[in-house]
Amino acid sequence: MIINLPDRYDRRQEIEAELRQQGAAIDGERISLFPAMRPETAGAFPSIGARGCFLSHLNLLKAARDSSVKTLLLLEDDAHFGRSFQRFHRVVLDALATTEWDIFYAGHRALAELVPTGPVTRVPPDLSLLTAHAVGFRQPVIARAIPFLEAMLERPQGSPQGGPMHVDGAYNWMRRAHPAFRTFAATPQIITQRASQSDITPRTGWRAGSPIANVLRRLRNHLA
Repeated sequence: MIINLPDRYDRRQEIEAELRQQGAAIDGERISLFPAMRPETAGAFPSIGARGCFLSHLNLLKAARDSSVKTLLLLEDDAHFGRSFQRFHRVVLDALATTEWDIFYAGHRALAELVPTGPVTRVPPDLSLLTAHAVGFRQPVIARAIPFLEAMLERPQGSPQGGPMHVDGAYNWMRRAHPAFRTFAATPQIITQRASQSDITPRTGWRAGSPIANVLRRLRNHLA
């Protein structure tokens, strides 16, 4: 499922173009859009966008639970299927099919070195991964992730038990709290993030829309 703010038609068109290049499309069944949230205030979160992203992930997980989804690939609408995807996705999926996993990162940035052991690599519970634009969950983890995230919402920011934060950080806290969760990551990552105006950390000044910035973004997408 793909998280997309209903008024971000530009990002919907971009992700639809990404899918078409892979011979896929949003069909409402295997691939569907999920409406993201834009709250009025940031609350205890770093920004309105961070709060909206957290709540959008949580609501999608609830929808997957209620639909008895056994395996969920959660994508944000800036997911990019570039050269790494073209070259490695088949071998990654083949390796994943023979691996017992609970959480899978198709795209990621590790805060410490993640030494590849094959197309998919086991991620230690204490190794933090940045970004949550392409994360897979198995049904048992979906059921346990929901109350974990809900509890974070009720705590104050900076709580030693984990309070409101960016959702990728929340997943790291959850993995540390549940070390039995078998987390794997694609090595190399196969889904990157497309350069696009973000609602979590909006660009300002020259980055917002200058021709030079647009050229640089297109170049980065081409090389990814």
